Amino acid sequence: MSIAKRGLQQYLLQLQQHPLRTKAITAGVLSAISDIVSQKLTGIQKLQIRRLILKVLFGFAYLGPFGHYYHIMLDKLFKGKKDSKTVAKKVVVEQLTSGPWNNLIFMLYYGFVIEGRPWIQVKSKIKKEYPTVQYTGWTFWPVIGWINHRHVPLQFRVILQSFVAMCWGIFLNLRARSMTITKG
Repeated sequence: MSIAKRGLQQYLLQLQQHPLRTKAITAGVLSAISDIVSQKLTGIQKLQIRRLILKVLFGFAYLGPFGHYYHIMLDKLFKGKKDSKTVAKKVVVEQLTSGPWNNLIFMLYYGFVIEGRPWIQVKSKIKKEYPTVQYTGWTFWPVIGWINHRHVPLQFRVILQSFVAMCWGIFLNLRARSMTITKG
């Protein structure tokens, strides 16, 4: 048996035995990858370790656990149904609750914790950028939500979302960076 296959089997076993922990670690690792790629794409020569650790912490302590409990709640709310009408309702609920909330929390965390900016600057940045970020999210995330709720088993939804969020995080980081460069 190959190392990759054994690794996947071990991962699936951990996901089954310790779902919250496994999803939190996965979200943390994918947040790390997202930040490393973002730093390199924005021209940062030397990896900013503090920023990287703070992004891992956000994925591990917030994104993984939030997604874990959110998807369980959605499945209970809609009784685990996967018909088109129910999936559409799940996507709408997700886009009106989780999506806007997660984008706001990320922008607050990024401004306060990662960049260390004062409230007035964070508030101004959110006021200016949040509508564009959220609108862009609404053009992108509903497709992911549809695929996730329609075709992905509950235990893998946070994993798929974390993987896509890795790419979304690169977008948000590049957007945050371009706004900083424009002002600087």
